[in-house]
Amino acid sequence: MDFEYDVVIIGGAFSGAATALVLKRKRPETRVLIIEKTAAFDRKVGESTTEVSSCYMTRILGLTHYLGHHQLAKQGLRLWFSNRPDQPFDDCVEVGTRYQSRLPGFQVDRAKLDSHMLDLAVQAGCELWRPAKVTNCELNGRNGQRVTAVVDLGERTVTCRWLVDATGRATMLARKLGHFLPNTEHPINAVWARFSGVKEWDSYEWRERFPDYANRCRTAREWATNHLFGRGWWVWMIPLHGGDVSAGIVYDSRIFKLPEGPSLAQRLHTHILGNPVGRELFGAAKAIEGDVHALSMLPYHSENVCGDGWAAVGDAAGFIDPLYSPGLDFCSYTSCYISDLLARSLAGEDVADRLRYYNEQYPVTYRSWFKSLYKDKYYYMGDADLMSAALLLDVSSYYLGLVQAVYRDPECAFLNLPFTGIGGRFAANTMSFYNRRLVALAKRRWATGYYGKRNAGWCELYDGFVPDMRLRKQIWRGLRRWWKCELINLGLMLRGRTMAPASQVSTAPTEAW
Repeated sequence: MDFEYDVVIIGGAFSGAATALVLKRKRPETRVLIIEKTAAFDRKVGESTTEVSSCYMTRILGLTHYLGHHQLAKQGLRLWFSNRPDQPFDDCVEVGTRYQSRLPGFQVDRAKLDSHMLDLAVQAGCELWRPAKVTNCELNGRNGQRVTAVVDLGERTVTCRWLVDATGRATMLARKLGHFLPNTEHPINAVWARFSGVKEWDSYEWRERFPDYANRCRTAREWATNHLFGRGWWVWMIPLHGGDVSAGIVYDSRIFKLPEGPSLAQRLHTHILGNPVGRELFGAAKAIEGDVHALSMLPYHSENVCGDGWAAVGDAAGFIDPLYSPGLDFCSYTSCYISDLLARSLAGEDVADRLRYYNEQYPVTYRSWFKSLYKDKYYYMGDADLMSAALLLDVSSYYLGLVQAVYRDPECAFLNLPFTGIGGRFAANTMSFYNRRLVALAKRRWATGYYGKRNAGWCELYDGFVPDMRLRKQIWRGLRRWWKCELINLGLMLRGRTMAPASQVSTAPTEAW
């Protein structure tokens, strides 16, 4: 049939623009229209990339030059723990890498990245309506999809063979078709802002005050994604190009409540200042006015992510949790898969099996990723022993399962969603098992008053993760820490330690295996 466009993409941020760009490179004659509702992108949560999404951006999208000149290089993850507000900074527990990261990662200003991606898509030949508000869409399978939008105060209607939903959390098609499913097992909320005046992690002043702290690390702490952890919550601190720092809290509403205050910015700042590491860094910081945001009930996914004539990519298909920064990973896999599917379909290939795979595997990927990494994790993330064990095992599993594959053959790896097949199920079950055990250990520690007892006086700086056999060292270290926690748990059971005060017990379940 003769449609006005081959593909219409609703949403011009990273996922939509990446889908358009890869599609145009695969099939330059494709007629693509991008409809973007905003006149300019704003900053959003999601400033940190992983090794997988960085591979997609550098190896598939070709953004190495841009990222190197306009964004910051990321130096891994760094975790900080404390057990009382007045704890000295150099007594807090630090867990992270000692050396530079082995694989590329970036701290990105998403507004700038999204704008650059959309510019590339337009340069590749995509048409753009912006700002434009979609008022109606009709899905008619092979008979074509019809989209109506208001552009320049006038209404326009177009037809296309394929419609791609890249509307992010708006999840336009999932809501329209009744496929939207909130993840009620994971009731997390987020508040974040950008701050100016944050103290530099690697300054001369800190070297003078804390020489041991400064000398034990061979890379820049400031360029890492630094995390503060407490029971039921974590805070990210991410530097951005130009000097601002993104800081936000994510918390499980079953366990933690954000302190009250006159404004969201003040509530967030007050919470950060209540932590000894946060107080050192943010004592003189100020939230940038008008750049404070909040979201409740972050996780969700779409029960179906495609059909004949339509597909969802990125956050329009689902979102789990910002911890470990998986959002752009999902954007990478989904945009790469759908752009390949569209190119094949428009070339005349029957893509029914590929649609079936995407619809069947995406919910499996989502559930497996959630259960193996995030389910009830907020119960133990405030305990340095338990969370450091999880970090080593989680990141090692990530490198074994995903990072090795995408760097070995990115063109092929991004066309297979994670946790596929027997190997994927085995990995998901293994990770889910140790995660459940760490949750159980945390609940017993909380019930007996042992939770966070070792959040002082030690640090663990390791060489870093690499996608080869040297991962055995990190896996073994993580296993030993986990097993040591199991032995402590056995001791707590045998000794029958006194239960925690009633004020603590009333705020959390106390069951354990």
